[in-house]
Amino acid sequence: MKAVVIKEHGGIQNLVYEDIETPVPGPGEVLIRVKAAGVNHFDHDVREGTSGITQRLPHIPGIEGVGEIAVRGPDTEDATEGQRVAIGFYQSCGTCAMCRTGFDGICMKGKRIGVTEWGTYAEYAICESRSTIPLPEGLAFETAAAALICMPTAWHMTVFLGKVQAGQTVLVNAAGSGVGTSAIQVAKLHGARVIASAGSNEKLALAKELGADEVINYTDQDLAAEALRLTGGDGPNLVIESVGGEVLQKSIEAVAFNGSVVTCGAHAGENPQINIIELFRKQARLQGSHYASRYEIEHVLKLVAEGKLKPVIHKTGELKDVQDMARLVANRSFFGKMILVP
Repeated sequence: MKAVVIKEHGGIQNLVYEDIETPVPGPGEVLIRVKAAGVNHFDHDVREGTSGITQRLPHIPGIEGVGEIAVRGPDTEDATEGQRVAIGFYQSCGTCAMCRTGFDGICMKGKRIGVTEWGTYAEYAICESRSTIPLPEGLAFETAAAALICMPTAWHMTVFLGKVQAGQTVLVNAAGSGVGTSAIQVAKLHGARVIASAGSNEKLALAKELGADEVINYTDQDLAAEALRLTGGDGPNLVIESVGGEVLQKSIEAVAFNGSVVTCGAHAGENPQINIIELFRKQARLQGSHYASRYEIEHVLKLVAEGKLKPVIHKTGELKDVQDMARLVANRSFFGKMILVP
């Protein structure tokens, strides 16, 4: 099969498009014919060897993919060849305390597609049968791939953790990212007013087209001061944050009394100084977010199929175009998601 292979960690040139032997599913596993794979910043970290999780090399990246079940391994009576499915990023163990209480999105014992296991940058991918997610009828593969990771993450942050309510104000940082473009839509779906922030005016113009009510360019404006000004001094009730560094600091400075800052990323700085006094005087919450549960993923895919949410696809390319896609990720020169189609 054709695949993108990492033989050693490092730069974009280490993404090698070549022929490799098609894997064979073992007990409880299925072989998926990949129809579309999403490109994520975490794929960038895996390639560079900075993800904090060790890979066995050679390795195939790609944490996000959809397709059809091509071959069933032993003990997969619940699977049907030809079935359209999404590949669950977390191959959750199903037995730990997190899985048993419905938090399978933060299972630390299971496998992870594209990280601990070969991923979706290939014509075929192996995954556990019980971790496949049936795709709603009529949902295009490219759309499903673009919605599989970032949109459920945004839902988890905004709805489950952030408890967004109609009439509230939500500040969405990194508005051009997959999570950001998704969070704008999720917040608007729940009747919230949205302030979007990003590092370029081009991305902010697109954020307004997507539904943002107000915008802030945090490269030449003070994020906290502008967020407070746009809310009459009250601050946003909820901040969806995935930048880290100074942007996280400014988010805490801006958030309303009894408000929440929910964070899922920190590429601009993993160890920022936090004003604890401001946090407790405001009775504000700083909440980490990892990944959505299977239930949330299924719900979000259903909303996408119904047209209530729509992932933004910046560019679609073939597997052989992977280095071009990786450059867009590295330079943050995109708005929404990139998709690879084998």
